[in-house]
Amino acid sequence: METRIRSAEERRNDIAAAAAAMGIDEEYISTLVDTFYERVRAHPLLGPVFEEKIGDDWGPHLARMKDFWASVALNAGRYSGKPVPKHKALTDVHPWHFDIWLGLFRSTLADTAPSPEAAVYFMERAVRIAESLKLAMYGLPGLGAPQSKGRS
Repeated sequence: METRIRSAEERRNDIAAAAAAMGIDEEYISTLVDTFYERVRAHPLLGPVFEEKIGDDWGPHLARMKDFWASVALNAGRYSGKPVPKHKALTDVHPWHFDIWLGLFRSTLADTAPSPEAAVYFMERAVRIAESLKLAMYGLPGLGAPQSKGRS
């Protein structure tokens, strides 16, 4: 069996083709992000967290999230932010906020995804991202939070 080494461009094209087969493209990512954050803003627990940091200037955040999800789903390479420090700075965010976020994301996918496979594709990545952020922000249960005492 011969191992084929793909270039970054070939890998990116393969990922984009697999996503396209599920109905995932830039247009869907835009719909997902716009719909999801509309729901976040209206949510009684998540809305105030975002309102405190973003206020009424949602344009830059939505553009950044579209770049983020295009990079996650299509390997577009447009997002180069640092989400961990941004999230660690949110002192009023607790681990249970992530569960609410994931539930809202799941319901948004159920309402908007172009295929069941697309919903699974995004949800798997969203769960990994949420778990990674929670780990960075709060550490492992029983071991305490990394560089931030007092969070629960």
